[in-house]
Amino acid sequence: MNYGDYMENVARLAVELANPANWSRPTERSRQILAEHGVTWSTRETLGTLPDLVREALGQIVDGIAPAAVHTLLERYPPQMHLSNHDGRLHVHFAHDGAPAEPWLGRVIAANLASVVAGDPAVALGRCAAESCENFFVDQSRNRTRRFCSNACASRTTVAAYRARASQDRT
Repeated sequence: MNYGDYMENVARLAVELANPANWSRPTERSRQILAEHGVTWSTRETLGTLPDLVREALGQIVDGIAPAAVHTLLERYPPQMHLSNHDGRLHVHFAHDGAPAEPWLGRVIAANLASVVAGDPAVALGRCAAESCENFFVDQSRNRTRRFCSNACASRTTVAAYRARASQDRT
């Protein structure tokens, strides 16, 4: 796995943790990442204030405002940088394998979001543009212009816009 993939995977973990419905239905990749690092899956409720703090940090990053929540994450969950070769290649880890879920997630997400704020080009984050959705997402589109967290939100927005135009045409 290259470093860019690792950063995107951790960013997806952050997004899943910040979007409440996503954490209750985790992706297979998220479960696999935790298992690879000896971390037991936890419910959002058992993670204390971490999910809300991550959500606040993502909002500040996406809105382009001072990342106070990222600083708070770094203070509460200071990364424990070390080299690991669990997959046969040396790379940097930000938390020790086998740690409890809250500190492990806090440390890797804090380090990841600090890298994103500092301009890591491997990760682009966004907030869904659908009217009734406030989910965050990792933008993997070629030109980093994705607007919606899912096809469902994109379709719902497109249908609403069509219906609004159709009703204006009738009047």
